[in-house]
Amino acid sequence: MFDRLSSLIVALTLIAVAAILAALAGGDALGIAILAVAGAGAAFIVHAAAPDPPGDPRGEAPSAPAEAPMPSLLRHPDFARWADQEKEPLIGCDGTVVTIANDAAIRLLGRHIVGGDVRTAIRHPAATEWLSRDGGPAEAETIALPDFPRPGQRWTMRIAALSGAERIIFLTDRSAIDAADRMRSDFVANASHELRTPLAAILGYVETLQDMAGEADADTRHRFLAIIEREARRMQQLVIDLLSISRVEADRFRRPTTPVDLAAVVTATIAQLQESEEARPRDIVARLGDAPAPVLGDEAQLGQLAHNIISNALKYGRAGTPVTVELLREGARVRLSVRDEGDGIAPDHLPRLTERFYRVDEARSRSVGGTGLGLAIVKHIGERHQGQLDIESEVGKGTRVSVAFPLAGG
Repeated sequence: MFDRLSSLIVALTLIAVAAILAALAGGDALGIAILAVAGAGAAFIVHAAAPDPPGDPRGEAPSAPAEAPMPSLLRHPDFARWADQEKEPLIGCDGTVVTIANDAAIRLLGRHIVGGDVRTAIRHPAATEWLSRDGGPAEAETIALPDFPRPGQRWTMRIAALSGAERIIFLTDRSAIDAADRMRSDFVANASHELRTPLAAILGYVETLQDMAGEADADTRHRFLAIIEREARRMQQLVIDLLSISRVEADRFRRPTTPVDLAAVVTATIAQLQESEEARPRDIVARLGDAPAPVLGDEAQLGQLAHNIISNALKYGRAGTPVTVELLREGARVRLSVRDEGDGIAPDHLPRLTERFYRVDEARSRSVGGTGLGLAIVKHIGERHQGQLDIESEVGKGTRVSVAFPLAGG
């Protein structure tokens, strides 16, 4: 096949040769025929060299340029760098094959998941069901994964669809959030129960007095009124403790900046307890020393912490035995320690003593007026003041509760 320039040269050459032959032939019919044939041949050669126009009579449609394949986001190096910066597990899949997993996903599920089936990587019935569907769940939909990856935990899975069969799977740990929700629900339920018990007693004795009217003698009325007063004070103390723990939790992220002498706070608390009409506060043995113990703190909250620890020792220690209150310097810290000589606490109860409304012996706790919030308040006040709470106990010998605080400027 000639190009267009070559074809034109050949055509002109043919016509020139034909003209020479026609001249030699004397211009008769043979010469005319030679010129006609040469012209037709030249025209054919030029036509053959010309490109085919669109939709030419041969019926062949012009071929469209091939579309470039869509680039893969999951295989882009910048995407891999971004994925590894994410704190929560992220998995990229092509169909059901894992093509990329960030560091968090590898820590959770193992490095072997890359290149494997995502339904095998996320071993959970709800995940397997959704991942087996064509296209998976809607982008905005969240799939709950209870007891994943271990019993008692709960994660959620969300899928974002990309081009083709590619998609990104986001895994989120909801265990701590669910635990906090359960704690709030339990707190409301327990608080309602604790308030309902003394309120029922108050209403019951008031109704009895009303029914008896003038029939009740003075001793009966006095006994009933004493019970009503005791239950009302118990309910009042519970409300005070509920408000206290609420205030302490609201302030837990604000570190105190005011210098406070912990020795003076503990001395004032002991004096306040000993001025009460009860006999047990006289069993307090104070060993605070003469040196001040400066800490950065909230004086009212530190006083409440000391009051709760010493009151607990007085309530649950044996009558007539000493309750020893000490302030001990330990390098850059000062430790408030309160020891009683009571029945002690079994080891399996110790980790739960700071839970709200937790009681080792409910009957005894109610009889001595405990609300079940004392050590929970101590824990929260201690955390706000960067204190370390320790509880040591031996059954039959007694319990020691202590909190170590950093000294101001230490």
